[in-house]
Formats: sequence, C-alpha cells, structure tokens
Amino acid sequence: MTLKNVKISLNKISKSLGDIQDSREFLLKNTREIIILCSKAIIAVHKGELSTGKNNLKQADILLKKYKKKSTGGLEKYLITPEQEFVEAASLIAIVEKKEIPSDKKLSVMPESYVLGLLDCVGELKRMVFDKIRIGKIDEATRIFDIMENLYLQLYTFSLYDKVVKEARRKIDVNRILVDDVRSAITEEKRRSELIKTLQKLEK
Repeated sequence: MTLKNVKISLNKISKSLGDIQDSREFLLKNTREIIILCSKAIIAVHKGELSTGKNNLKQADILLKKYKKKSTGGLEKYLITPEQEFVEAASLIAIVEKKEIPSDKKLSVMPESYVLGLLDCVGELKRMVFDKIRIGKIDEATRIFDIMENLYLQLYTFSLYDKVVKEARRKIDVNRILVDDVRSAITEEKRRSELIKTLQKLEK
C-alpha cells in the first residue's frame, strides 16, 4: 500500500483551498470600498446632495458586479455586508426621489442581503423624518414615516428566519422601537402645529 493517490488528491485540494483563500482575502479587502461608497451615498442624501449620492451608488454598483465574479466556491457570504449597504443606499435614494424601492432582482443581490439592507434603511428613514420635522416639513415627514412603518410591517415576519438571515430578529426589534419613537414625534408635532394655528386664529 502506498500513499500515491492520497498525495495527488491532497495536492489538488491544497491548490483549490489556496485559490479560495486568496479570493476570500481579496473580497474582504476590496469590498470595503463598496461599503465606504454606500456610506458616502447615504450621507450625501441626508445633506440634500442627491446627485452626489447617486454617483457614489453607481460606483458601488460597478465594483459590486466586478467582485461578484470572484465570489465563487462558497464565497458569496463575503458579499452580504457590501450588498446590504448597497440595498440600504439604493432604497433611501428611491424613497427620496418618490420612486418604487428596487426589487432584489433589479439590484442583483442575494435574498439575505436584500432583507438586511431594507431593515437598515428603516433607521435611515427615522433620521430623515426628524430632519424634516426640524425644518417644518411635516407633510414630507409624514410621507416618509408612512413608508418607514409599512416597510417595517412588511419585514416583521422575517424574524422567523433569524437562523438563516443573521441579525434579522435583533434589527426588527430595534426597528419596532424606532417606528414607535417616530410615530410619537410626528403625533406631537401635528398637535403642536394645530395648537399654533388655533392660537393664531384667536389672535386675529
């Protein structure tokens, strides 16, 4: 008995695992740029610089498509975080532009990435609602809150898949608190606005 077959097999396996490891390191290093671009896109949107945000998102999309070619051999999981950030930014931009949020197919992302990205978008919508309230745009704040609440309700049942979509349950629990906070803030602001209108009428 010899180890000839074992040696041949292990050499092949070693080369295959080496290639997978190299691809893994490549993805971990290079997909950070996608995450940064998506973060910049979100920041730009909050600052009212929509064209800059869309440009950052476009660059992120180009890189994401490029790196997907490297995510073979079970390496798809290393794209979940960058895809998640991409979904979050794309959804936020669509909402600001009063367009439909793109589907997972349209964005070419994995199902898990899509769900997690939408869950993260709820938090960004809270920030946007408060920004609108601060500058007195209560109607726009209400429009965004309606989307925020409906998005949360659509995602609520995905807590059942927490073992498959990691962090889903925790994010959903956080989003419930965010939605309640924003609902209270909008209700209070509407009451305040009505009170001011009433006082102004009495003064006339």
